[in-house]
Amino acid sequence: MKRAWPVFLVFLAMGFGDVVGPLVTLVKETFNVSNLTAQLVPLTGFLMFGLLSVPMGIVQDRKGKKFVLILGLVVALAGALLPILAGMYGRQVEIAAGDLTKFYVILASILLLCAGATILQVCGNPVMRDVSPPGKFSSNLSLAQSVKAVGSSMGFLLLPLVAKPLGLSWSIQYPIFAATLVIALCACLPLQLTDERDEQRQPATLRSCFTLFTKNRFVLTMVLGIFFYVGAEVCFNSGVPLLLKERFGLVLENSLWVSWSLFFLPILVGRFAGAAILRVLQPALFLKLTAVLSLIGIAAVFSGVKSLTYIGIVVTALGFANIFPLIFSITVDALPERSNEISGLMISAIAGGAILPPIMGWVVDLANKNQIVGFIVPFAALLYILWVALTQTTRQQTA
Repeated sequence: MKRAWPVFLVFLAMGFGDVVGPLVTLVKETFNVSNLTAQLVPLTGFLMFGLLSVPMGIVQDRKGKKFVLILGLVVALAGALLPILAGMYGRQVEIAAGDLTKFYVILASILLLCAGATILQVCGNPVMRDVSPPGKFSSNLSLAQSVKAVGSSMGFLLLPLVAKPLGLSWSIQYPIFAATLVIALCACLPLQLTDERDEQRQPATLRSCFTLFTKNRFVLTMVLGIFFYVGAEVCFNSGVPLLLKERFGLVLENSLWVSWSLFFLPILVGRFAGAAILRVLQPALFLKLTAVLSLIGIAAVFSGVKSLTYIGIVVTALGFANIFPLIFSITVDALPERSNEISGLMISAIAGGAILPPIMGWVVDLANKNQIVGFIVPFAALLYILWVALTQTTRQQTA
């Protein structure tokens, strides 16, 4: 455990990339932009996952996990510092009508934060496998994802718990992110990691990564599973505060607090529970159960009834909690010798968080700003996850 605790700090830092969810609501309120424009926040951030993941997997195969880990922390730190240098560090800032200068600073910050989170996810998941006992990778990865959920929660909690009582703006999150990243960087600098290389195997290349993606049907199916899952989660966590405000009249800070309590808190609990469940339950079976649970939850949100909506958000969160680590660990355990390439491909699929939310925003605008209609998008994505869950065992055997 002594060797693993800096890795858990890395997972905490990964969560800062998930700030794009609540930022959709905050940006829409602060800069008075449309749903589609507000969804540029996740688009900007999650594009980094699509662009950087495979190249960073190749860099990791050549330079080693330690190099990539430190690089990710430095890039994320630059993203946290950028708004601070632009005067957004907690104090209330007046935004003139039509002035989007600071909006563009936020987009640049999100780009760097998500670039750092991308790099950290490429190295963090394989590192967790290295420090996990045989057969415990899925369980430990779920636990690490629980720590990541704490970082993800900051975007929801800092406004109602810290900024509002102290009379500060939501930009107080940036100094907090920066301080945490400095601590993580200091903890990881002395970390010793061993990169085992097969001298008979050629180093990973872009060609080998994409050959694996296009020629191996099992890998293709699972990578697309990550794409649609992350897209569904970002759609859901960015849409819930807007839905609560539209349907039930919750003000911004209360909608963020309630949506965290109903969504991110159950995800946190679900991941801790998943780490225990996976010690006795096979990952393939657990993936089926979580996919069904997620679909039931989203279906309840469509009811438009306040109590059922709240219950549906919680149920969806519990279903979402372990889908990412399950898909990732099932795939890597099937092809451990290709873990660096698989890690790059899997993390590149997080670009689903850039593609699906603008589609959801477009659907909402088409439906005359009816937020609930937009939840058709994550529901459709979860149908694919269910299909993956029902077919992955057969595909794994033929991979």
